[in-house]
Amino acid sequence: MRNEPKVTDKDDFIKIYKEKITRDGADKLLEFLEKSDFFTAPASTRYHGAYEGGLLRHSLNVYECLVDYLARERVREKYEMTFSEESAAIVSLLHDICKVNFYTVSTRNAKNEQTGQWEKVPYYTINDTLPYGHGEKSVYMISGFMRLTRDEAMAIRWHMGFSGIEDKNTIGKALEMYPLAFALSVADMEASYFLEGV
Repeated sequence: MRNEPKVTDKDDFIKIYKEKITRDGADKLLEFLEKSDFFTAPASTRYHGAYEGGLLRHSLNVYECLVDYLARERVREKYEMTFSEESAAIVSLLHDICKVNFYTVSTRNAKNEQTGQWEKVPYYTINDTLPYGHGEKSVYMISGFMRLTRDEAMAIRWHMGFSGIEDKNTIGKALEMYPLAFALSVADMEASYFLEGV
């Protein structure tokens, strides 16, 4: 009996991406991601996904949480949400594209608890070469390859919800006006805090 090849997070991402996202420019955006560090980058320097491949795993987790959230009948009925599978894939898989080519590996001294000796250890640091914000930077980067609907753009822009640093009234209005933005922020929080254990 032959061993089946192991399916990786990258394989899962590409499969979902190619099956669900078919609009003009999606292929070029995927090419960009494959040439970047998207599939190996961390999701943060010290919080959720602070490891190689953390950004990819976080993106897949948010996709799973969003699809689950949008499938709930009471959610669809209350908010009259009827978003396409393509929109769900775009906003969840690409909401943190702003973190592409954003982190670098550096070293610092840390005491080895077992030996008591100081050692150089690697850690992630930020090197933002396009300081354009967070959600708005993701919208900007995606828009260079393919057109987003207003709902998609607002969802990605406001996916941090009330954990963002912007004016709380503005965030509240955006989440009220754009249910997909609220849904994505819920999925992002669920993935970050429950699945990834921030």
